[in-house]
Order: sequence, then C-alpha cells, then structure tokens
Amino acid sequence: MNDRLPGDLMTVGGHRLHVVTEGTGSPPVLLSAGLGGAWFDWIPVVSLLRDAHRAIVFDRPGLGGSPPVRGAATLRAEADRLAALARWAGAPVLLVAHSFAGFHAEAFARLHPDLVGGMVLVDPSAEPRTPEHARLLGRLEPLARLAGTVAGATGLTRLAGPAAYSLAMRLLTARGNVAPPEYVRAVCTRGHVLGTLLAEDSVYRQMAADLLTLRCHVPFPDIPLRVLTALGDLRGGREAWRRAHAGLAALSPRGRQVVLPDVGHLVHIDRPETVARAVREL
Repeated sequence: MNDRLPGDLMTVGGHRLHVVTEGTGSPPVLLSAGLGGAWFDWIPVVSLLRDAHRAIVFDRPGLGGSPPVRGAATLRAEADRLAALARWAGAPVLLVAHSFAGFHAEAFARLHPDLVGGMVLVDPSAEPRTPEHARLLGRLEPLARLAGTVAGATGLTRLAGPAAYSLAMRLLTARGNVAPPEYVRAVCTRGHVLGTLLAEDSVYRQMAADLLTLRCHVPFPDIPLRVLTALGDLRGGREAWRRAHAGLAALSPRGRQVVLPDVGHLVHIDRPETVARAVREL
C-alpha cells in the first residue's frame, strides 16, 4: 500500500481492494461511495460512527487506493463484492451506500439477504423505468478507461486532477473538501481513477436496467431501511425524486424515507450527523 494512504490493500472477492477500518464496535458498518468516489468521502461519517461501530470503507477497483482490473463492472459483480466484504467484516453488516452505489446495495440485499442486517441509502440513484440506450452506452466502457489511461500518460491528471476535485467539492457542498490534501493528490493524479469514473458512468444505465430485471425475480428482504432524499440542489423534478425514493423505502415493511429539503446530493459530507443518526436508528 502507498504509504501516503491509510488502511490496507487486501484481496477480497478475488480482487485487491483498498480497505480502511476504524472502530471496533458491533454490528460492523460497511460504507460504499457513489460514482467515482473514494474512501475519504466518508471521513465525516466515519468520525461519528467509530466510537460505537467498526466502520469499514473500501474503494472499488480502479478508484481511491484500489488498483484497476480488466473488464466492465456488472451489477452482479458489485453485489458479490459487497457480499465478500460483509463476510470478511463479520456479517450481518449495516450497509450505507451513496448515489450510484445504491444500485449495488439493493442487488446485494436481494442476492445475499443473510449478510445484511439493515441499510441506509444516501440520496441513492433511482430509475423507475429502464433507461434508454443502456447497452449502447455500456459498450463505451473500454473507451472510457482508455481516456483515463491517456490522461494519465500525458500528465493531465497530475496537473489538473486534484484541482478539479477540490473545485467540484466547493461547488457541490457547503463544507468543501473534507479530505486531507495528500490523500486527494495521491488519488486524483492517477489516470486509471479518471478512467474508472468515466467507465462507471458508461455502465450506469445498464446497471439500472439489470436492477429492474432483478426486482422481477428476487424479493427484497425484510430489513430496517432508511432512504435519505436530498432536494437542496434540485431545481426541477423534486417531486419525482421524492416519489422515486418513497418507492425505494417501500421495498421493506421496515423502510422509512427521510426528506432533506435543504441538503444537496453529498449528504454524507454536508450532513454526516444525519447519516450517522440513520445508522443508529437501524
């Protein structure tokens, strides 16, 4: 493991993953970042959980401190990765997933119900209908990874990566960048990180379509479920977003939606106490 990063590089589910663990309490809490995210996105939440739980944050292959792998990510592979992490952590786990990772979390709960004790979905992605052009966009995944490789080889990510991340945090959150600068530099200067982010974006619609298919065949377990709905940065479509998340909360008879009218999409950065409270309620 690069000595600039905390945690360990471990083989979990057949891949080398960067895993950071804090705290020793039970049940363990497994946290999964949104599209292109890294473990350090969860620093504010982990600081509130580690006194009562073993908080485990990981990076998907190619993101954060995890090395890249060949081949496109699939919904089943991401669900199985969460299952492998849950077994390693000491299942059942409480799973916290942000945005795009909500697809993975729901698939994990359906396919491995014995490994999950409760779930918090933090402003999760929600696609009530099959997105258009899912397979076509999924075929762009190799080109997305190639773009990251080229950006790294030309030095573009070294020059602009950390600045672009910091700018995005200033624009998208009230708190700004919560990660130590050395972590941001170590991660955002890597070309494969950019390539993986673009690749995840290219397979987003296919994962949404695959999840809709899975819903038709495999039930959602009866577990405590919280869905945090952020409306603060939506200029339009607020009611549609609220309804889509209400549908997710209704997946479980013990599900509940928490609407946050004045909070943006990065709830775990701007309102980490809200996420921690939802975990405690489970």
